[in-house]
Amino acid sequence: MKKYFLLLLILGLFSQTSFAVEPLIKVGEAKSKKSNLAFPGLNNIGSNKSSTALKIAADIYNTAKGDLEISTYFNLLNPASFLENTTNLSAKPKNIDATNGFKFLTWKTLDAEFLIRATYLITDNEMTVESFLYNVAQEKLVVGKRYKGNLKQAVQIGHTFANDILETLTGRKGFYLSKFIATTDKTGYKEVVTMNWDGSNLDTLTSDRSVAISPNWSPDGKSVIYSIYTKKVGSAQQNLTMFIHDIVKGKRSILSNRNGLNSGGSFSPDGNYVYLTISKSGTPNIYKINLKGQEVAQLTNGPSGAMNVEVAVSPDGTKLAFSSDRGGSPMIYTMNSDGTNVQRKTFQGKYNSTPTWSHDGKKIAFAGQIENYFDIFTMDADGGNIVRITTALKANGQRASNEDPSFSPDGRYIVYTSNRTGKNQIYLNNLDGSNEHRVTNDSYNYFKPKWSNNIE
Repeated sequence: MKKYFLLLLILGLFSQTSFAVEPLIKVGEAKSKKSNLAFPGLNNIGSNKSSTALKIAADIYNTAKGDLEISTYFNLLNPASFLENTTNLSAKPKNIDATNGFKFLTWKTLDAEFLIRATYLITDNEMTVESFLYNVAQEKLVVGKRYKGNLKQAVQIGHTFANDILETLTGRKGFYLSKFIATTDKTGYKEVVTMNWDGSNLDTLTSDRSVAISPNWSPDGKSVIYSIYTKKVGSAQQNLTMFIHDIVKGKRSILSNRNGLNSGGSFSPDGNYVYLTISKSGTPNIYKINLKGQEVAQLTNGPSGAMNVEVAVSPDGTKLAFSSDRGGSPMIYTMNSDGTNVQRKTFQGKYNSTPTWSHDGKKIAFAGQIENYFDIFTMDADGGNIVRITTALKANGQRASNEDPSFSPDGRYIVYTSNRTGKNQIYLNNLDGSNEHRVTNDSYNYFKPKWSNNIE
């Protein structure tokens, strides 16, 4: 994981920025009208024409194209409709490159509103990518940027490229440099993995050869917490122990190893505390501990032996959402971060679990069991305006279960797991349930994906 941290440092040096002052796409209007965007492949302006060079260019292009497609702001024009052979033309227009420049008129004919032209040059183990975003109607350059990196950074350059395009046109950053953390049985055990939001660059974080559950990010993305089953020294008793893993240093340490359960953790916004479920007294309750593992406060106490689990901290740190069966069936509750003012928020369904907050604190998503399956729902933080955002069928026509929701950093999407293919795979949707996208596509199972907070 050290290489991942170095990669972020390098990415911070990629771009020389000159953003447009005013967004050219108004986000509200983009919901009803997508902007036509032409995006030809990258032109190779160097002497390296190898298959490796072609693959790198394809990785950059396909990554950026996928990002822009899922943004829902653009209608990407079919390359088959292009009237110019862009591979033989400059990335600059005729008025700049009279000999080999492209013609704006050919793109106006296609009703393209914006045009992206990009080039790449590979020298030894380094690449340079230059991108140009044009306003076709106005026949002018909106922004030009240069990216540099090593050959292993093609995907990250593609994500950075798309992020810059989106921010230039809308004034808002995308989530294309964000990551998921999850657990998977890919190794035969359940280990913690990270991946880019689109499923690329999957990296195994742990090698405990155990059953890892409920991973979660620290606010700065440099550490994660998760729990695995361990044996107490001198005893055959299994304990669900919580660890904290420093991604930068590649080291882990025990955070909580009290008798019973130590799981379902969530960091405070300042990163100095962890809220989690501990069952040392026999009943699962929510506690607050510091990063040394010292108990700060017990926040719930039943009532009457009720379980209190899956705590999630609001973005401002003032509220906690959790699941509890204190009313009979497990439902979603909230309370102040000091354990006061407990309020029940859901009253429908058989079993409501895994609450998670949107990054503006205005919404809570959760998994709700209707009959023998789960779906993802959102609601306002006060419990109102419940919206169902998933429905899916298995191949045999039975309803699939969709669980483990987590909001994107920009608040526009929710990632979750679904067993519709027979395996637990990762998907994401818009908050209205549209624009569904499958993230993982293999024969393994994934559990409890959590979206990182960072968008750059």
